Amino acid sequence: MPLDIAALETSVKQAVGQKQLTQPAADNIHIWLTDPRYAQYAEQVAAHIASGQWKALDDAFWTIIPFGTGGRRGKMYPIGCNAINDRTIGESAQGLATYVKKNLPAGATLACAIGYDTRHRSREFAELCSEIMVANGFQVYFLDGYRSTPEVSYTVRYKNCVCGIMVTASHNPPSDNAVKAYWAGGVQVLPPHDKGVIDEVMACASIARVPFAQALAEGKVVYCQQEVDPAYIQAVLTQSFAGPRDLKIIYSPLHGVGAATVMPILEKDGFANVELYGPHAEPNGDFPNVPGHVSNPENPQVFDAMIERAKQTGAELILATDPDADRVGCAAPTKTGGPWKTLTGNQIGVLLADYVLERRKAAGSLSPQHYVAKTIVTTEMIRRIAESYGVRTIGDLHVGFKWIGRTIDAEGPGGFVLGTEESHGYLTGTHARDKDAAVAAMLLAELAARVKSEGKTLHQKLESLFWQHGCHVERLYNQSLPGSEGMATMRKLMEKLRTAPPAELGGLRVRQARDYLNLTIKSPDGQSKPLAEEKGDMIVLDFADEGNFVAVRPSGTEPKVKYYMFAYEPAEQLHNLDDARAELEARLTRIETDFQALAASL
Repeated sequence: MPLDIAALETSVKQAVGQKQLTQPAADNIHIWLTDPRYAQYAEQVAAHIASGQWKALDDAFWTIIPFGTGGRRGKMYPIGCNAINDRTIGESAQGLATYVKKNLPAGATLACAIGYDTRHRSREFAELCSEIMVANGFQVYFLDGYRSTPEVSYTVRYKNCVCGIMVTASHNPPSDNAVKAYWAGGVQVLPPHDKGVIDEVMACASIARVPFAQALAEGKVVYCQQEVDPAYIQAVLTQSFAGPRDLKIIYSPLHGVGAATVMPILEKDGFANVELYGPHAEPNGDFPNVPGHVSNPENPQVFDAMIERAKQTGAELILATDPDADRVGCAAPTKTGGPWKTLTGNQIGVLLADYVLERRKAAGSLSPQHYVAKTIVTTEMIRRIAESYGVRTIGDLHVGFKWIGRTIDAEGPGGFVLGTEESHGYLTGTHARDKDAAVAAMLLAELAARVKSEGKTLHQKLESLFWQHGCHVERLYNQSLPGSEGMATMRKLMEKLRTAPPAELGGLRVRQARDYLNLTIKSPDGQSKPLAEEKGDMIVLDFADEGNFVAVRPSGTEPKVKYYMFAYEPAEQLHNLDDARAELEARLTRIETDFQALAASL
């Protein structure tokens, strides 16, 4: 029986009038009810309308799910343009295939690497993407079984692919999934290609598919993990340094893919005493044994149970990777035999930067042409450390490791030392162009063993670096603004910061506002001058006190505003480190409170 479109649209119009549904959602629902390309979903949409599921409909249709800093990510739902489902995944793969074919470099072969993590439907979506790429003439190199995001980046390079797809939502809740798209060379898709791909996605009228089993039988899909796994592991091991290995480690994959790479890499690097943490060992998309079922190594609570285990067993370091093993977090005693504490992403980056630079300098393999790369919202302590070793810092990069990946190619891989971002992403070596938890975990273990041999812990090592380079305290404040109303508030906030930046926050005078969207620098008195940087949706408020600033940006993949806050006290002004840290923390709390009040006033 055909659908009564007129009656359905009357119901939708009434829902808008009663404020049960937003107008953008109604517009997109109309398309899914009437456009032939969505015909197979029309009955499901109609059923939702008939049963009055307006909240679900608004969430699924109020916008078109974008390509953010890490690809196209969102909540899984069977229908909707703002959800992850067969249609949005399918059109993403089809759009990528169409765009790549239109922009194929001369002499390049159509080939795509595809991998997936432990999330619900990840394998299903990976097979769907494979079917689409094969139907569009691509050879697919498929990592059969759960694999890490950096291994997919590596596979793109290793197999000379022109693109790659990783099915993962990183550290998001179990309800979510996503696709990350890679360009040739293993870098996530960057401008102008990201816009080109999404334009093709939006224009996608039909999705071509070849059944996965058929493509596999015909050799158009090739399982490549037996070839790629050992090559990738060996590539990571080339980044190791000789030194002590006497260290008891607890490692958690947080129900994700990491055990397949981190465990063998630590073993091959000489760490014989590594315990795979049992409650987190099972690959499970529900992430059952982590707080809130969110496997995010940025969250200190993730480590609570593991710290108790470490106290029972005498372990000296805890490492945890997120579900797709591109981020790593860690915990260590504050002193030998002392209480345990996690390290922030910025602090891990500082420790890794100093360790790698110190070891490279000792080996005579550093020059003024070498460089480290970091994002704008990553601690400036990295820059100060690099300067002490006579190495350049490229530190004006936008959020997302893809910008670091691009920098490696633009500046030359031969001079690359380390890439780091505050959200627990790190890379040494040029085997990949994405952050790699396996190489970072290996180096953290090496450093922890080394400082142990000196009678110290990672926290004590960090304190020694504070005395040398100044005390740095950073904080990330996430303000969740869900749904269409939240997006409106987010836009108002960003507009206010752009047009009328505050003169003071947290008792500190604001010196200037750097607007990366309009590429201007504005002072509180209204004067403006050009900002010679790359465009992006972010505001940086610089305070009069050197090294103190706040970066504000809407998330590229989640409905929230992120405030990256930085406080600094120069080394020459330090007298008591504990007092200095307490004062800097209090400073950030005052700034956070003022931002909360600002958002509430909109």
